Amino acid sequence: MDFANLAAQLNAGIILPEGIVIITLLLVLVIDLVAGRNSAKGIPYVAIGGLLLSVLALYKEWDVANPISFLGSFNGDTLSVAFRAIVALSATVTILMSIRYVQQAGTSLAEFIGLLLTATLGGMFLSGANELVTIFISLETLSIASYMMTGYMKRDPRSNEAALKYLLIGAASSAVFLYGISLLYGLSGGETQLEAIATGMAALESGP
Repeated sequence: MDFANLAAQLNAGIILPEGIVIITLLLVLVIDLVAGRNSAKGIPYVAIGGLLLSVLALYKEWDVANPISFLGSFNGDTLSVAFRAIVALSATVTILMSIRYVQQAGTSLAEFIGLLLTATLGGMFLSGANELVTIFISLETLSIASYMMTGYMKRDPRSNEAALKYLLIGAASSAVFLYGISLLYGLSGGETQLEAIATGMAALESGP
């Protein structure tokens, strides 16, 4: 199989918006590493620009002819596009609302934005996930970044308490979620894609 056929089967262009968010995240980290706190004023607008560019890419994907990518692991249909755009726009508004607060708290704005972009990436992948493993990885990416943002104000006891409680609840929820995934995997006959699971469960209900 040559590269062209592999690329056509993967249909990787569907996750272009997520790719833009990844590039924006890396750019924020590199700028902060090179310029340090001198870049604090410009980093939020770099992140906002990347998120808006991601929304523009999502607009271009609206009602695309072939929304399935990565051999069925990701679905970029119109519902997925809508929710991914909501996640990206929500992150944009959150950055605008958080700039002054994070700066007044004396913590690193670039690190906060990096965590927020990571959570955004997890949310966008989760909105289009079409397979159990993809769903779990996307959910954990979103959750771990959220744990860290919850405890980001480490000098505030309330932030530390909230982060610990969230971590314990999240760990228990992940365990229950994995148990549910294992049940679906077994009952559907070893399928991981959502459509195949639905078909397998329907066949199970109809009986022999």
